[in-house]
Amino acid sequence: MERIISSESVTEGHPDKVCDYIADSILDAALEKDENSRIACEVCCATGLAVVLGEFDTATDFIDVQKIARATIKEVGYTDPALGFDYRTCAVLNCINGQSPDIAQGVTDSLESRTGSGDPYDKVGAGDQGMMFGYATSETEELMPMPITLAHALTKQLSAVRKSGELDFLRPDGKAMVALKYVDGVPVGVKTVVVSAQHDETVTKEQIRDGIIECVIDRVIPKKLLSGAEILINPTGRFVVGGPAGDTGVTGRKIIVDTYGGAIAHGGGAFSGKDASKVDRSASYYARYVCKNIVAAGLCDKLLLQVGYAIGKARPVSLFVDSYGTGDDKKILDVINKVFDFRPAAISDKLNLKKPIYRLTTNYGHFGKKNLPWEQLDSVQKIKEIV
Repeated sequence: MERIISSESVTEGHPDKVCDYIADSILDAALEKDENSRIACEVCCATGLAVVLGEFDTATDFIDVQKIARATIKEVGYTDPALGFDYRTCAVLNCINGQSPDIAQGVTDSLESRTGSGDPYDKVGAGDQGMMFGYATSETEELMPMPITLAHALTKQLSAVRKSGELDFLRPDGKAMVALKYVDGVPVGVKTVVVSAQHDETVTKEQIRDGIIECVIDRVIPKKLLSGAEILINPTGRFVVGGPAGDTGVTGRKIIVDTYGGAIAHGGGAFSGKDASKVDRSASYYARYVCKNIVAAGLCDKLLLQVGYAIGKARPVSLFVDSYGTGDDKKILDVINKVFDFRPAAISDKLNLKKPIYRLTTNYGHFGKKNLPWEQLDSVQKIKEIV
């Protein structure tokens, strides 16, 4: 069977990612001073403006939102007022409120603890209802889908050659998409590569195309996969106006970019700006951790896991797995129930999610990065012993 799967990635200068980065930077700042901070930080940005909103419950006396936002915008690369968004001149509005007491009640004192459970991991309830997905596949070294892996590699390289000055006509905003052809579930070649890169208005189309092909695409995608592929560079013909000046940015709008590139289902919840009590984030990380360890242990070649939560309840209401015919789903689910604990407090302890690590996750995907806790394979041996 033949099919084509497309995945996209964006650079840190994309307006939505600017917002995600500010939100995660503020979250880290709160966690540095109070590891029990409960943060739901939202950011939106437009020409000359960044607005920080959300619900905060923290013992931290002061979070310098202005300073953090401006430092983050500078780091991304918006350092010239001519771009329509500049860290020195943009307005930063702080519209932060306290956390709803109704939500706080369910997180602090879960349904299980209110009905008699003395287990400390039953004490903390889920910060919201919803379903989260995890996934792993053996088609890449990172156990990630190949289309999103290649797309992230392209945008990382696009930013790298901008920052190094090798392609000095590039500006912070950009995105890439890879359409990958599969035959019988095996990736065999790239059908199409799309790169859209913000650029200086004086550069020619030919310079942009030649530079991006030579310095980005050819350095990232193996020749055996790229042979015969259609390559589209800035298909509109011009990308001078970009970033928040070209399109309003909002936190959490790149959820497919952040996860598996559309190769699997998505629960809908965003990650950035949320602390670990929000299972949108923590349970998605844990589901990835579970799937990666199960695949690495050899129980299947690929695995999809769905976990469902009710707000204020510690234990999930559902678990579902699908190994796409590459393993015994009933056996896999039995192993998962024996080895892994999906209660929010247990997840936070296992993955050390009260630490200020979230700026590391914002750009180029929350999964597939070796240094993150949920990417570790420290449960493989335990899985093998049970099997």
